[in-house]
Amino acid sequence: MITKMETVAIGQMGVDWEERINYERMRQYRLDRITKAVDDSEADVLFVFRLEGTRYITGLRTHDWPMAHWGMAATVVPKGGNYTLYSLDYGNCKVRMPWLGDHLTETTCRGLELVPGARDWAEDIKRRLADQGVHPKCIAVDAWSPALYEVLPEVFPGVKFIDGQEIMLQARAIKSQDEINCLRIAYEMTSAGMSAAREYLRPGVKECEVLAECFKAMYYYGSEWSQCSNIVCSGPYTVPYRRFTSDRIIQYGDPVIIDVGGRFNGYWGDFTRTWICGEKAMPSKDMCRVHETAYKALRAAEEAIKPGATTRDVALSCKGNILGQSLGHGLGICSCEPPLIGTYKGVFEPENTVTLQPGMVFSVEPYYGEPGVGGVRLEDNFIVTETGVEVLSVYPFEEKFF
Repeated sequence: MITKMETVAIGQMGVDWEERINYERMRQYRLDRITKAVDDSEADVLFVFRLEGTRYITGLRTHDWPMAHWGMAATVVPKGGNYTLYSLDYGNCKVRMPWLGDHLTETTCRGLELVPGARDWAEDIKRRLADQGVHPKCIAVDAWSPALYEVLPEVFPGVKFIDGQEIMLQARAIKSQDEINCLRIAYEMTSAGMSAAREYLRPGVKECEVLAECFKAMYYYGSEWSQCSNIVCSGPYTVPYRRFTSDRIIQYGDPVIIDVGGRFNGYWGDFTRTWICGEKAMPSKDMCRVHETAYKALRAAEEAIKPGATTRDVALSCKGNILGQSLGHGLGICSCEPPLIGTYKGVFEPENTVTLQPGMVFSVEPYYGEPGVGGVRLEDNFIVTETGVEVLSVYPFEEKFF
């Protein structure tokens, strides 16, 4: 049961003197969730090509690419959960992932971007499914390469194909306590990065130097990857907001938006603060007003988050003080997943909103800016509890604005 509690700093090491993260239990919880999601769906089998989906199901950690990459791994989950894992890292998996057992196959899934490779893979899994007595009439696919889009209907003629990512996201929506503890550590790593960036920030340094200090700290504490290229954005680039880091030299008095996130055991941290560069530099009254607008939106969102509320309720609470109509996103084994919070068409419509449930974890990240003044982005992470909400990201805000 997820209850409202104070954020607890949890060590990363395995110890015998307290209960921390039980990884065996976490893997079983995730497998049970995806098995149930497939069993409850129209699909007879789910094909998973996204690396984060395979990690959720199997625990596989492999070489991460900063873009879509077909063929590093694939997982096939029929009803009942007797999954098959394909991986380029067969030798590593065989030695270091004993829980896979017979679920691991030595057959490769290399070359899924090309028709020959996609066909070889599809024909292999068709034989494997037949050996299990599975002759699918409906297959769910979480992502398609053009080659898979051509080949799968040929190898599985007459089969209905549906959206497999919807099934995967349904499974991942509610986090277990072990998953939430992973997210806590990911936040702690990220806060170490934010502290390092904040301490290094001073007039005359470049945005990319500030980000380098952040990366150094997060990787020192064991971060597997960064949430994206990460953002250090300063001065005039805060309005309109620029979502990347450049070689700009930061000047005295500049507003500086820092949006960063590390990853612990597949789970992502991600939060944002806006600072004023220079130990004695103070923001103008107009800049304080800009910050107050974003800050009040963030706190209003916090008040709106509770079991039974909807993502629409949270978006409306911010009264339009958001960036590009996109206000927030779920956090988990993907750095940006449902529940999505915003006012853009489709997601905002009442019939498409998501009802908040205990165990959901997501960020809210309002932005407000005025040309000639500056822009502010703030982001906190929230856990929906049985009784309300817990703010995961307790890192302080820039005191100069208050």
